[in-house]
Amino acid sequence: MRAIRRFTVRPVLPPELVQLDELAHNLRWSWHAPTRDLFARIDPDLWAEVHGDPVALIGALGPERLAALAADADFVARVRGAADDLHAYLAADLWYQTTAVAEAGGDATALPRAIAYFSPEFGITSVLPQYSGGLGILAGDHLKSASDLGVPIVGVGLLYGAGYFAQGLSRDGWQVETYPLSDPDGLPLTLLREEDGTPARVSLGLPGGRTLHAHLWKADVGRVPLLLLDSNVPENDELARRVTDRLYGGGGEHRLQQELLLGIGGVRALRVWSRLTGAPAPEVYHTNEGHAGFLGLERIRELVAEEGLSFAEALEAVRAATVFTTHTPVPAGIDRFEASLVRQYFEGDNGLPGVPVEDVLALGAEDYEGGDPTLFNMAVMGLRLGGRANGVSLLHGQVSRRMFAGLWPGLDEDEVPITSITNGVHGRTWTDPQLADLAERRLGAAELADGSGWLRPDGVSDAELWEVRRALRAQLVADARARVRESWRRRGASAAELGWVDDVLDPDVLTIGFARRVPTYKRLTLMLSDPERLTSLLLHPERPIQIVVAGKSHPADDQG
Repeated sequence: MRAIRRFTVRPVLPPELVQLDELAHNLRWSWHAPTRDLFARIDPDLWAEVHGDPVALIGALGPERLAALAADADFVARVRGAADDLHAYLAADLWYQTTAVAEAGGDATALPRAIAYFSPEFGITSVLPQYSGGLGILAGDHLKSASDLGVPIVGVGLLYGAGYFAQGLSRDGWQVETYPLSDPDGLPLTLLREEDGTPARVSLGLPGGRTLHAHLWKADVGRVPLLLLDSNVPENDELARRVTDRLYGGGGEHRLQQELLLGIGGVRALRVWSRLTGAPAPEVYHTNEGHAGFLGLERIRELVAEEGLSFAEALEAVRAATVFTTHTPVPAGIDRFEASLVRQYFEGDNGLPGVPVEDVLALGAEDYEGGDPTLFNMAVMGLRLGGRANGVSLLHGQVSRRMFAGLWPGLDEDEVPITSITNGVHGRTWTDPQLADLAERRLGAAELADGSGWLRPDGVSDAELWEVRRALRAQLVADARARVRESWRRRGASAAELGWVDDVLDPDVLTIGFARRVPTYKRLTLMLSDPERLTSLLLHPERPIQIVVAGKSHPADDQG
């Protein structure tokens, strides 16, 4: 039998430094440079060694260093100031409490008191390795932006014991995956507990009379709570403990169990959260891709059991409060399960009362021209359960309307009710501090907020902007060289063999970055389809370019 998990021992902080723990456990530090600087100044070398992880930094400090910091009046004052700043941020009336209320006619009750945001992955910081690619990064940026705007979102996801995977390369350049285990006690997480101190949990039935249990962990993403369900608990049997072992790991049934836990278990986790904290129940449910689509079935079950609605009535009520976002422009990126397998999870004793299995299967059925009647399609279910649906760019909206037109056979393609909202990013996460500092020095706060300051002829000059860009490109080149050198060193290369690394990339050449997951359908190699044109761009005598590629391929995707 494998171990339940690793354990991390946390140090006892002196009274003068207890607020360091609060600062480390609120992930606002991941986009708040002053808080990161506070931790970095404790021990710059150790900060680099723990890869910018405040919890790990605190855990690595010895008693002597902690005592010295506690005796440093200036440092203690800085800690107190950072904590006061965090408290002010958490309590402030932001956009949602001011502008949004004003636009609602001054009636705060016209706005949702809570919005649930479900996603299989959240990319908030590398310290919390619960993401693999763009879907997770977008979800993380949504939570950060919601926090900065004061939008009352509650995130719901899974806590993966080994995350996606750590990537290495073999001597011949083949991807090698390792799965370092994470200890939740060593992460910026808090275990939800009942009043008697026992871990809060949710449960759902599995075929064969088995039960899947999950404990609930909370990450504080600024003002936004993120609930993560963890099946690696003693109450489960060996197979059930492995449900949340890896992100996108295992075969079809393993993935199905993850998505059942995310959707059905996630709704139940929200109910536990509201019961324990008094937080309002969500009024809107947003599913980020089809992975969490089963949440709609659990909400139907609730309405049938608690409100006495019929299945059809409950379905319409659920649709009215559900938003579905599709991210994938090709069928290969959509989860599809054997309908016979899904049937096993929704019939008999482990079914959902009031939710007939035939109605469940109908929601995910590919019962349109070109569909496969033997499969259950998670995106199709998401669209049928969502009152509103959107793609993630104008073009993607068009592609999605074409992909799913079969669900609305009486409508022309441009009438299919899938709109588009173009993906954005969380500016404070992705804007380098050097550029942010330049903008703050030269532009006003209002002009920064609406972007107009960048258009001012007397704002940031071309020379100033170019100087920062060159500095950032030089950092990228230095980092890329260090990574290349370390990668080859791990593959057995000697220092004498790696002199060429000093010439990798040019800090004065236009650099294009391409960083994403590398499944075949994302077409990384499309740039190679016209070798002559690519060569002319790379080797242009006056204006050459260089390309930096980063990404991970799924372990089972040899072509990727």
